[in-house]
Amino acid sequence: MYLDHITSPLAGFGLHLHRDANLFLLLQGHVFGKSTRKEFCYDNLHISRNAWDTNLVKVNPEFIAVNWESSGGGAFAVIPLSERGKAPDQIPLFRGHTAAVLDTDWNPFNDYLIASASDDGKVFLWQVPQDFTLHVDAEEIPSVSPVGKLTGHARKVGQVCFNPAAENILASASGDFTVKIWDVGAGSEARALHIGDVVQSLSWSADGTMLVTTSRDKKLRVWDVRQQKPVHEHPGHGGAKNSRAVWMGEHNRIATTGFSRMSDRQIALWEPGNPKPIGGFHTVDSISGVCMPFWDDGSNCLYLAGKGDGNIRYFEYANDKFEFLAEYKSAEPQRGVAFLPRRGVNVHENEVMRAYKTVNDTYIEPISFTVPRRAETFQADIFPPAVGLKPGVSAKEYFDGKAGIPPKIDLESVYEGAEPVEIASNYKPTPVLAPAPVSAPDPSKPVAKPEPSPAPRSPPTVTDQKASMAAMVDKYKDDDDDGDDDDADEISSFEEVSRPAQRAAAPAAAPVKAEPRPASPVKATSPTITTSKAPSPIKTSKAPAAGSSQGDSAEVSKLISLVESQTKLLLAQDSKINRLIDEVDKLQKASAVAASQGEKIRQIELQLEAIDS
Repeated sequence: MYLDHITSPLAGFGLHLHRDANLFLLLQGHVFGKSTRKEFCYDNLHISRNAWDTNLVKVNPEFIAVNWESSGGGAFAVIPLSERGKAPDQIPLFRGHTAAVLDTDWNPFNDYLIASASDDGKVFLWQVPQDFTLHVDAEEIPSVSPVGKLTGHARKVGQVCFNPAAENILASASGDFTVKIWDVGAGSEARALHIGDVVQSLSWSADGTMLVTTSRDKKLRVWDVRQQKPVHEHPGHGGAKNSRAVWMGEHNRIATTGFSRMSDRQIALWEPGNPKPIGGFHTVDSISGVCMPFWDDGSNCLYLAGKGDGNIRYFEYANDKFEFLAEYKSAEPQRGVAFLPRRGVNVHENEVMRAYKTVNDTYIEPISFTVPRRAETFQADIFPPAVGLKPGVSAKEYFDGKAGIPPKIDLESVYEGAEPVEIASNYKPTPVLAPAPVSAPDPSKPVAKPEPSPAPRSPPTVTDQKASMAAMVDKYKDDDDDGDDDDADEISSFEEVSRPAQRAAAPAAAPVKAEPRPASPVKATSPTITTSKAPSPIKTSKAPAAGSSQGDSAEVSKLISLVESQTKLLLAQDSKINRLIDEVDKLQKASAVAASQGEKIRQIELQLEAIDS
């Protein structure tokens, strides 16, 4: 039972224990997927069976949008995240398209505004009503009508994608071989990109100035949207099936999934401007379903969800390559998957990402990805600031040539139940170290000039943490691992260690006052959309509290001594496990030899019986 009382204190050193395996593992940065029981899923749905290749579902911290199988024109459903379980047989639908809805996308800065794309060649804007619910009077089920219509495409519109940095900028890809850039606030087309073939996927850069597309002609194109021209164009995956691309957040990198000429699923990492992928194309498997890529900027992880299978793989991006972390496996295949924005995860459960997958076209199952820790404080290393509800630039500023990353929110304020605290978009956390004791200056000696502060370092990768922990284990390794010390080591308990000081809050930007969201910012008769501001006000962070340097130093010394004793205990247990594994191997070999000898004896007996007969 020693595993129970050492898990939490070692969390600060990047060392965690996997209790199910009863082995100590370096789990810092590792993520594990956990499914949801059927009664807590979203059941009794009629998910669209249209064969068009999109994700079918989109999610934000308030609602799920799902393409609906309906007659008499196209429709999609909006489900409040809080309304789990079996949905009513008849629910309010978002109706207005005259053909099947192919894709939807939520406005990143307004959780109540959504865009839809349809086979009828139109793009509609919708406002989710206040206090929207699926549980309405069965005799009078209302339908939600669009508040804006964007027309101009000549053929079906297959994808819509909001700009992640600029307010009210939307991209739509059509079978007329164009991608149109819309100013949603003005209700008009602002730019047009002429692709030359059917677009299979599109993704914005973090500052919204660039757009990457994959298309049926197997070309990967990077567009300068405001100049309406491709700045890079080169061959992508060579297979005939669909390819996907996703911009990797604030990195100047693009991840793609596709197929080889032999129909193997592939993954590739690209630097814009480089005609070949970094490290080449890497084979994932030979399954025929399209891989849907999703990027999480907070953990530097790429998630791959396969269509037609139930698996979700995830990789860490480090040193310009993808390091495989783990795989969530499920027997239930998925046709559509959506990932929740990071500002909506459950920080109290160490949840770093959450996916919503369709199952059997009848229900949606949440998949929670967590870092397995036992901790009673906010885990700052796995929850860096996340993009909030305030855009980086306005639509006018965007088309005037300005660019900017949206401000972020400190998730620690969310953890503490307070209103989100806004911080600068370029904020990088730095480790807080205890100051050394200060002695009185000697007047006879010259005063040295202070050294400049080093630049903030990015969080260590999983590979770096593993190497660091291996070095620490070697440092404290004891050649004499006799069993007599085990009992003495078990006596020590990390429960005696006092709780470490809270992390200093990030430097805050100027306080921003939020305006209340109107019930319907746009009249149904007008195509002009005026989106609401963030529903929750934003406060500035508090000043960091001063701590006692001597107390911190004593606490660190005591913790180091405890780590030494626990390390000895873990190494001794590891040695015992290795001996048991060796014994099991020997028994298996002996069993195999015995089975072989028995078979030979049996053959001899049969031969003797044949001779006797």
